[in-house]
Amino acid sequence: MSPSLRKSTILIVDDDEVFADVLARAFDRRGYATLVAADLDSAVDSARRSAPDYAVVDLKLPGGSGLQVIKRLREIGPHMRIVMLTGFGSIATTVDAIKLGAVHYLSKPANADEVLAALHRDAPQLAQAIQPGDVPSMHRVEWEHIQRVLAENEGNISLSARLLGMHRRTLQRKLGKRPVRR
Repeated sequence: MSPSLRKSTILIVDDDEVFADVLARAFDRRGYATLVAADLDSAVDSARRSAPDYAVVDLKLPGGSGLQVIKRLREIGPHMRIVMLTGFGSIATTVDAIKLGAVHYLSKPANADEVLAALHRDAPQLAQAIQPGDVPSMHRVEWEHIQRVLAENEGNISLSARLLGMHRRTLQRKLGKRPVRR
C-alpha cells in the first residue's frame, strides 16, 4: 500500500475495556486503523511496532499515570498527536499534559467526534479547563494540589503522601473519590 493510501492509525490507551472498545469501533467506522492498550508497557510496545499517527490516553492507568504514557509516546513518535482523556481532571494535570506534548485534554465521557476534533486542533486548548472568573473551592484547590504532587512524583503514592504530609492511606482514600466541583 502506498503511503498516501495508508490509513491513519490511532492508539487508544485506556484500562476501561468497554470504553476503549466502543471508541475503537467508532474510529474504525470513520476509516482509522485502531490499536488498543490498557497500560504503559503495552502502549509503548504498540507505538514502537506500529508508529501511530494519533493517541488517546487516559490519565488514570494501572501501575502509573497517562502523563508517563504521553512522555514515552513523544519519545517514540515526536510528531504523534495526543489527546489526554480522563474522568479525573484538574488544571494541574491539564497543564502537565499539554507541557508533555498533548494537543488537548478532554473530560470523559467524550465521543469519537469530540476526540477527533481535539486531535486535529492546531494549538493546545486550555479554555475549557480554565475559565476566567472561576474561583475554585478549597476542596477543589486541595484536589488539584494533590494531582500536581502525584504527577510530579510519577504516580508514586507513598512519596506523594510523604510530601503532602499525610498518611498513604489517607491519600489513597482521597484519590478514590471523584474530584470535587469548582
